[in-house]
Amino acid sequence: MKRIFLWSCLLLATYGANAQTDSTHNKDSFYLMSPIEVRALRLSTKAPFAVSNIGKNDIQKKNLGQNLPYLLDQVPSLVTSSDDGLGVGYSSMRLRGTDITRINVTINGIPVNDPESQGVFFVNTPDLGSSTSSIQIQRGVGSSTNGAGAFGGSLNLSNNEQSREATAYASNAYGSYNTWKHTIGASTGILKGGFLFDMRASKLSSDGYIQRASSDLKSLHFIGGWTSLNEMTNIKFNFLTGKQTTGQAWNGIGTYFTDKDNPATVDYSKQLDATGRRTNTLGEMYEDKNRNPVYYNDQTDNYQQDYYQLFLNHKFNSKWSSNIGLFMTRGRGYYNEYKRSESFSSYFLPGSITIGDSVIKKTNLTRQLWLDNHYYGGILSASYNYKNTNLAFGGGYAQYDAKHYGFVKWAEIGIPVDYKWYDLTAYKTDVNIYGKLQQQIIDNLYGFADLQYRYVSHEMNGFRKNPEIKSSGSFHFFNPKLGLSYFINHLQNRLSKVYASFAVANKEPNRDDFETNDNASVVSPERLYDFEIGYGFESPILQAGINGYYMNYKNQLINTGKINDVGASVRANVPKSYRAGIELTAASKLLDWLQISANATFSKNKIKEITEYHTIYNNDEDWEETGQGVQTFRNTDISFSPNAIAGGSATVEPFYGKTGGHRLFLDLTEKYVGRQYLDNSSNKLKSINPYALTNISIRYFVPSNIFKELGIILTANNIFNKKYENNGYTYSYYFNNSATLATENYYFPQAGTNWNVGINFTF
Repeated sequence: MKRIFLWSCLLLATYGANAQTDSTHNKDSFYLMSPIEVRALRLSTKAPFAVSNIGKNDIQKKNLGQNLPYLLDQVPSLVTSSDDGLGVGYSSMRLRGTDITRINVTINGIPVNDPESQGVFFVNTPDLGSSTSSIQIQRGVGSSTNGAGAFGGSLNLSNNEQSREATAYASNAYGSYNTWKHTIGASTGILKGGFLFDMRASKLSSDGYIQRASSDLKSLHFIGGWTSLNEMTNIKFNFLTGKQTTGQAWNGIGTYFTDKDNPATVDYSKQLDATGRRTNTLGEMYEDKNRNPVYYNDQTDNYQQDYYQLFLNHKFNSKWSSNIGLFMTRGRGYYNEYKRSESFSSYFLPGSITIGDSVIKKTNLTRQLWLDNHYYGGILSASYNYKNTNLAFGGGYAQYDAKHYGFVKWAEIGIPVDYKWYDLTAYKTDVNIYGKLQQQIIDNLYGFADLQYRYVSHEMNGFRKNPEIKSSGSFHFFNPKLGLSYFINHLQNRLSKVYASFAVANKEPNRDDFETNDNASVVSPERLYDFEIGYGFESPILQAGINGYYMNYKNQLINTGKINDVGASVRANVPKSYRAGIELTAASKLLDWLQISANATFSKNKIKEITEYHTIYNNDEDWEETGQGVQTFRNTDISFSPNAIAGGSATVEPFYGKTGGHRLFLDLTEKYVGRQYLDNSSNKLKSINPYALTNISIRYFVPSNIFKELGIILTANNIFNKKYENNGYTYSYYFNNSATLATENYYFPQAGTNWNVGINFTF
């Protein structure tokens, strides 16, 4: 807490905060050719919303092998998590307490969220940061975009900007837990006839902090483009592919207590230490003669995802420009896993077999759960910019076709090899149109209006555990956004901005919501009313601001604390809930050799009333469900929504102007995340303890006659060796004829002090 207090003092000393900026952004824009579609979805500085803009240089400062969420951990209100404890394998993020299924993600305007789960799996696009030129994060509803609804925010990446100059680069890094990153890339620059070609290839691997949570990741990115002589027309083909094999580590480590225990004596951290913080129980087959567990050696997740994007951009004149994009995303892969004591009936076979005098109901087996899908469609946008009027309109069409099927690859008894026990299909259509107007009303006053209509239909022809259940339906959503921004010009190049906005967002349930609820018809879409008001200040040496928000939900889908066997949470609609908070951000460059930034979010995230159900089991070894216990909570905290989040960074160039071209930078970053509850009971015993992390890095750039740039980066994460967890889940239950409520919490411990060193060459 002392470190957090220091950063809080820093925050107050610099008055507040504004969005993150990249000091090299203007230079990057000059050397890169930007796509129009990204601009149509992104907000300008005049828009009345909370925005963070991150440039390529800021991304590369930390890009030593971790997935994209970990490169964004200094964004206000953002919390990261990972299964492997390092952020190399399965990683995710939450924004204002909302999970990735509520964060709209696009790459060059193309939707990325999986249409069924609505999640984004960054491990499927390894080393995405190496070919991302800019990112805009909009907190809250933000402006209209393509794809899934934005309930916590939106993440807009641009990775098809091409260099005007020929260049090549190589990047290699090695770190703790045998973590490797190899990246090479090249650009032709503008060739004769206006053609441009860019390529990037990457290979990453890690043993992971958690046992058997290894990662083997590969990716390739290729851009082919043509630009007319007057640069009024350009065509781009963007191909991005990623292939990953990761060890399954989604179980976490279990802890246990009952409601009869003295809360003062329950310490989940000590239980984790006793079990072993690196323990992974998935894939256990049996115990050897010394009672040591023996694990299956191929308990893995395997997936490949290919992105194909084709764009035509044309600028008609100084006022009008347009963009057409076609896309297809191809995904296929499977979980490969060992399962103990699986009942025959779970695989739609007769419930038992008889061998001699023995009646056998269960067997050990290995299986594969497959997902094979195509996601394809097109987007269109047009922009008009003249004097005080900025108009954009567009939309998109997307179709999703998926197959879900599973094989038993081997069984100890009773099930044939390659037995396919389910084979299901699912389809989804997503259509949206939008219009955006930004208009100067009077001097320094700008109005913003954004209207979107979205139509969604789905057809799910059965689920793995309930193949006979069909689910289909359609949704019609109207999402308006309105706002005002007023600018005040001060003396000496100082500017203030005051803004306010109101936005409505609607979002359909995802596949897990239909599958995990007993009655799929009771699951309703969510609606959000988002009110934002803020103030920002900008001068040559200081950017600062404050943003307040009130997000009022109707039928928000809330975690119940349960989790199914592939890591999916069970959610239920809650009629009334809200998130309210204040976001402070600041960045200051008081001296040429010193740059400081800080941010903090203070919030309340409440459910007016919620009923939770706890399963009642019998006492035999089958753990048969015999009923449910009920608890009702009022004015309780929403799970995974910390009331305080803070971040800070300081960059020092100690020998500024004295090294004859050599550049040495020292970076210090701090992150604090307050208590996160695992369910909605506000029970401290079912929560993740607050944590504060400190990272340092040294960046050294060497002048060279051979390379345009030669850089060395050394990073040490969690330098105080903090024991912490950033994700988890909980499950409570009763035994029959017992008034004792037992609770099992499962946590995902993260690595202690760990390091990476990288070397980068640019030719």
